[in-house]
Amino acid sequence: MPYTTLPRLLIATGNPGKLREYQQLLNGVAFELVSLDHLGITQVVDETGLTFRENARLKALAYGAMSGLPTLADDSGLEVNALGGDPGVRSARYGGDTCKSDEDRVRLLLENLRDVPWEQRMARFRCVIAISFPSQSSTSEDGPENLAFMVGSVAGMIQYNPMGNEGFGYDPVFYLPSYGLTMSQLTLPEKNRVSHRADAARKALAWLDRLTGQAASIIDS
Repeated sequence: MPYTTLPRLLIATGNPGKLREYQQLLNGVAFELVSLDHLGITQVVDETGLTFRENARLKALAYGAMSGLPTLADDSGLEVNALGGDPGVRSARYGGDTCKSDEDRVRLLLENLRDVPWEQRMARFRCVIAISFPSQSSTSEDGPENLAFMVGSVAGMIQYNPMGNEGFGYDPVFYLPSYGLTMSQLTLPEKNRVSHRADAARKALAWLDRLTGQAASIIDS
């Protein structure tokens, strides 16, 4: 039987934990998943977009051009109704230079929600995945790009105090009514069933499976 090498798909992150998460979420996909570190890419793409979609697009196109590989990039964050959708695309930069850590940003969020009653503390995590294929050409509404987008979300509430030791970011205060727990109190397998990234990744996996199936059909025909 001839040896077959899987095509590579760049996961546009240098975070090994995030790569492991995607390896679980995209388990079974007909690609070898590689990270920026694997390819020696150290450039940082500025996330100057005003939406999750714009930032995911920027990263997918830029890192796809650098690597020459199909590239998956995402952008995600927390949207709180009572704060007009904030922190939104600024979730990782919430509070600017005054917040140095996830804990600082959680404290700022809770302070900004101090007088908001429970029934008005609705929120959602949202994730947008963009997949680019820089070696191909097509025309989209944004110009000569070959891009696919997947959106995932999970709804919850912002509780009053952090709880749980798993996860990161705003997970300790993101309460899931269906579980009666915060995102930080879930195990990783549980989180990977319900999270916003998992929701978007399931759609990405289905899309990639269709894409590779179509390619195989063309080769076999």
